[in-house]
Amino acid sequence: MLKKLSFIFLSLIIITSCQTGSLRDSFDASYKYAQNTPYGRYPETVTYTLAHMAGVNNSYMPEGDTSENNAYTRYLSKKLNIQNINKIDEVEDRYFKAVNYSILKKNIPDVMIINNYHDLQYLVEHDMIEDLSTAYKKCTTQRIKDIYNSYPSILNHVTINGKLYAMPETNINDGPNLFWCREDWLKECGLQAPKTLTDVENIVRTFKKKKKTVGLVTDTSLTAGTGFSSEYLLNLYFASYNTYPKQWIMKGNQANYGSVDQNVKKVLSHLHELYKEGVLDQKFLERTSNNIAQLIIDGQCGAFFGPWWVPNNPLVTAKQKDASINWKPYRIETNKNGETTYHSINPSTKYVVVRKGFKHPEIIFKIISVIFDYLRYDNMNVKEINDYYRLNVDPTARPISINVDYKNALHRSYENVQAILNGEKKRDVMAIDYPYAEACKNYLKNDKKNQAENWAAYASRIEALKLLETPLVKEVNSVYFGTTKTMMIKWWRLEEMEKDTYLKIICGKDSVSSFDQFVKKWYEHGGSEITKEVNQEIKKW
Repeated sequence: MLKKLSFIFLSLIIITSCQTGSLRDSFDASYKYAQNTPYGRYPETVTYTLAHMAGVNNSYMPEGDTSENNAYTRYLSKKLNIQNINKIDEVEDRYFKAVNYSILKKNIPDVMIINNYHDLQYLVEHDMIEDLSTAYKKCTTQRIKDIYNSYPSILNHVTINGKLYAMPETNINDGPNLFWCREDWLKECGLQAPKTLTDVENIVRTFKKKKKTVGLVTDTSLTAGTGFSSEYLLNLYFASYNTYPKQWIMKGNQANYGSVDQNVKKVLSHLHELYKEGVLDQKFLERTSNNIAQLIIDGQCGAFFGPWWVPNNPLVTAKQKDASINWKPYRIETNKNGETTYHSINPSTKYVVVRKGFKHPEIIFKIISVIFDYLRYDNMNVKEINDYYRLNVDPTARPISINVDYKNALHRSYENVQAILNGEKKRDVMAIDYPYAEACKNYLKNDKKNQAENWAAYASRIEALKLLETPLVKEVNSVYFGTTKTMMIKWWRLEEMEKDTYLKIICGKDSVSSFDQFVKKWYEHGGSEITKEVNQEIKKW
């Protein structure tokens, strides 16, 4: 009997051992699969510490949702079995200060966003971040790879010594600024739709006289830098003289800095005349973006330059206040051929990095693949995510607060929304296009519910984007977005000198001839050396 019991006990041990081994093998296989595929789910929860870039007002998320527990994090938990624990959770300005502090202390979270290429170099040189080359190849979907490939050389900028060290954000091509104007006032004043900058000036003059508005509102930066497009800028004036301040543009066989181009002098002279007359807002030096937005909302401004997206901010608020107003976009020609030219922007200004030693560097590519591929194209009916789109929840609700999209994303969106409105079937329609199309439908039906928001969707996604579809919109390539050795030391002073010179000439504190002195000083105080370095860098590419 004892022998029989011993045999049974031994058999149970063997069976249990086999089962345990089988379970272990299954677990290991699942783990390996998750580590080597974009959508593979981890068999146990993977937590990661995160530097989260938050948005104002809790990113406009519904009450109760947080940056660690919201529609995105819940979906990622379900799909991938991952969970963020925020080590840093700050809005943009404070966020980068906190990140810089953690870098200096050499105590960084597992995943974080940086916005400075020098920080990337520093992190690599001090062996603080992971090589992501293998993770990118194995855990990024083909569509995400196609997106990155739509930007020439974007991955080259984050590849050091043959190794990929960051996942870059993509800055989509926003096209040129449009002229946004109160069409209801145009009709009241008997004015025609504008085509040229002369038309723009005539409209502003008339609105000042008949509607008691301010002049053309202008941001003190005057023109866009190398990053995102923005509102209240005067890029079109400079483009009309074939010059592009703050950009490195090829002329002949050399890259030259647009801010010291002699044609700038002609533009500043003209802007000074507009300022003297009051066509250019004479208080623009005193105004903030919030102050300008309030002028628009209160009906004290009826015309300004802005990108395609301004119906979402600030015009939707003006429409909510007075539903009878009618803002409309117009494309303004910058040359005699009827074209509108604009400069390209830096394809990436933010980078996601992973702490050296973190066991799962692949999760950043898995997160991006799920959010910007799977949820956009394959699983579009997730109610919680679609509700976020409808509620205009800020993208900063995502654990990794960046965007990854095709360079020609606006063209694709315009075609998609149009196809939905026309009842056509089209491949690669994104989930976000459906709520926009629904809002456009409601606008066309004159649905009174969410009237301002419906108008904003139609004005931006249909009216504005249609203007950018014409072949008469021409992109001029900026050829350098990096920072040279001399730039690190002297660039801030040259930028300060540039802004000071431009503003003083426009406002009449200095004569137009002072531009020549500025150019001379610019070259003497580092500009010559920087120009040489930039051209050497370009040759390496």
